[in-house]
Amino acid sequence: MTRIAIIDRADMNAEQARAYDTAKQTSGIVGGPYLAYIRLPKLFEASQNMRGTLASGPLSRREQQIVNLAVARHWNARYPWYAQARNSLSIGIEQAIIGAINARKTPSLTDARERTCFAVATELLANKELSDASYAAAEKTMGVEHLVALVATVGAFSMTCLTAATFQIDPPADNPIPLAQ
Repeated sequence: MTRIAIIDRADMNAEQARAYDTAKQTSGIVGGPYLAYIRLPKLFEASQNMRGTLASGPLSRREQQIVNLAVARHWNARYPWYAQARNSLSIGIEQAIIGAINARKTPSLTDARERTCFAVATELLANKELSDASYAAAEKTMGVEHLVALVATVGAFSMTCLTAATFQIDPPADNPIPLAQ
């Protein structure tokens, strides 16, 4: 049960309705933490814009999903985990990789960039920084621009996860891959 009342579309003020309708028509993403963000339409829109910018950025879909899974797992964010596990499966990320991340283990990733994405995300979340050695390895593997996108993805998705966790925005009851306790 969410901690905040969900605002029905019919009960939104004009600014909220405009932001909601625009998102519904463009990205289609209006659930999860956006149920909280709609209370601040400018935040709702800024979050949508950041999500879109990062989604169209230099990281591959697989790289983005691996980062998002690591972030959702770190923050114990049930709705984001549900959404990202579902998205990961839809783009071909193996159940074993999702399961390892859910179990707080390092997944077996054959691609060096994907391994780097997971390593950078987990180190940033655990230590609040990257060691010099980790930074040098990540820069060598990813390049500076892709590393910027990677760090930004960790930060942006952390906001999403913290919002969902704080307001207890939960996934549907038929969640096929629940977040492990």
